[in-house]
Amino acid sequence: MSNFEQFHLDFYQSNYTIEDQEEGCNSYGSDKNLCESRKSQTEKQPAGGAFVPSDMLPSPQSYTGQILQPAYSPDTTQLGYVDGFDEEPPLLEELGINFEHIWQKTLTVLNPMKPADGSIMNETDLTGPMVFCLALGATLLMAGKVHFGYVYGMSAMGCLAMHALLNLMSVSGVSHGCVASVLGYCLLPMVILSSSTVVFSLQGIPGTVLALFIIGWCSLSASKIFTSALAMEGQQLLIAYPCALLYGLFALLTVF
Repeated sequence: MSNFEQFHLDFYQSNYTIEDQEEGCNSYGSDKNLCESRKSQTEKQPAGGAFVPSDMLPSPQSYTGQILQPAYSPDTTQLGYVDGFDEEPPLLEELGINFEHIWQKTLTVLNPMKPADGSIMNETDLTGPMVFCLALGATLLMAGKVHFGYVYGMSAMGCLAMHALLNLMSVSGVSHGCVASVLGYCLLPMVILSSSTVVFSLQGIPGTVLALFIIGWCSLSASKIFTSALAMEGQQLLIAYPCALLYGLFALLTVF
């Protein structure tokens, strides 16, 4: 046991010092800068010779921008990411739902003599048409007529036929969404006609006159909007005729 303790002490004891290292650097003609850097590192070591990891050392916060020492700049990525939430548009705007435009289109349909704004009417807004189609089917259901399939079927076929016709008549062309939006918004007077069937029957001369008036109202509003949106001045009557045929089918479905 005594031999082992003596070997342990002899193994770890050493007479090598920092001065010997400096003398070795001077004797062998080593680089002076290398020796000075080693000396500065030994002076910066904490007392007691404990090893401190590099990630636990305090990092400098003010760099001068010299070589191998990049200038300190705060991390602005997280700040910009937080500010990005404030700059995002509202959810309804991302979904394409604009209540102001919906209200303007509804007023334009209710007043056929009001001039239509082409920039607003040329949008592919399907919120109003879906609501009016559901309202038409609901009012017919209240009158004892389950015609949801007929409403959606005639709407789809009418949109396809009007899209083909308007592309042949206009120079700029029109999209399917714009045609469906205009025809759907102009279905609002037909909802008024179907609501009247809940109160009284339309199978008579007064009902026929009211149905003809509603057909003219819907076709006049649709032709006016198509004329302003597609810049088809002087062709309103040509557009109103196929629109009247389409809304005549809805009127027949409502009356009978």
